[in-house]
Amino acid sequence: MGIIKVKPNTAARREFAFDDFADITGKAKVKSLLLPKKSTGGRNFQGKITTRHKGGGVKRAIRIVDFLRNKYDVPAAVAAIEYDPGRGARIALLFYADGEKRYIIAPVGLKVGDKILSSRKEIEIKIGNALPLKFIPAGMAVSNVEMVPGQGGKIARGAGNSVSVMGVEGDFAQLRMPSSEIRLVNKECLCTIGQVSNPDHMNIIIGAAGRQRRLGIRPTVRGTAMNPNDHPHGGGEGKQPIGLKHPKTPWGKPALGVPTRKKKYSSSLIVHRRKKRIEK
Repeated sequence: MGIIKVKPNTAARREFAFDDFADITGKAKVKSLLLPKKSTGGRNFQGKITTRHKGGGVKRAIRIVDFLRNKYDVPAAVAAIEYDPGRGARIALLFYADGEKRYIIAPVGLKVGDKILSSRKEIEIKIGNALPLKFIPAGMAVSNVEMVPGQGGKIARGAGNSVSVMGVEGDFAQLRMPSSEIRLVNKECLCTIGQVSNPDHMNIIIGAAGRQRRLGIRPTVRGTAMNPNDHPHGGGEGKQPIGLKHPKTPWGKPALGVPTRKKKYSSSLIVHRRKKRIEK
């Protein structure tokens, strides 16, 4: 893909950066792989807003993406590289030899007509193929990595993302995450060879409020611009600092820099945290 810059005819268009969609090969419209997306407006079953800044947006459908890659040893041909409005990465439509069709997250370099395979056995190291981590050579970039065998890909699914396999020792493979964290993952977990497609997604600049609204994102107001009864940061004449020892949320809870990650069972599998410097 590429990024399109436009002429600065207005103040907003001076910053615009569009996706040129050059890597999109078409739209197959496989209705069996589509689901209707219901807009909640950020509200729960009681009608109360539980997620702020959501609402409106362009109507769209959910693409059913195969994160499991559990159709083993059945070759598939790439029929199309498509746009998915629900993610930054591209998706690839696969036609399997037995007639089944599925979407997968497309890696960089996957083209229409390519033949790919998913297997629990040792197969060719080729872009788009899926196989267990124990067969991946050190230094290889992989994506859509499982955290538990058979659970489906959880790691490195965003546009341009990938993790590096540092080696396999015992029952675990060492993965270097995009954050520089090093984590142990069961060597039987499946992964897809290659970096996730559309790495230029990070260079898109929204540039205008209207584009945000079409994405379903409503306006955000700074706490310092509110009144004291609306936010802990509110009040004062003119521009004021927050006036508190620590920044707070609208409900008075600590924000900005406060750890939010609860202790999980997988914490013991982290070899190096991202904040620690890793000696090269």
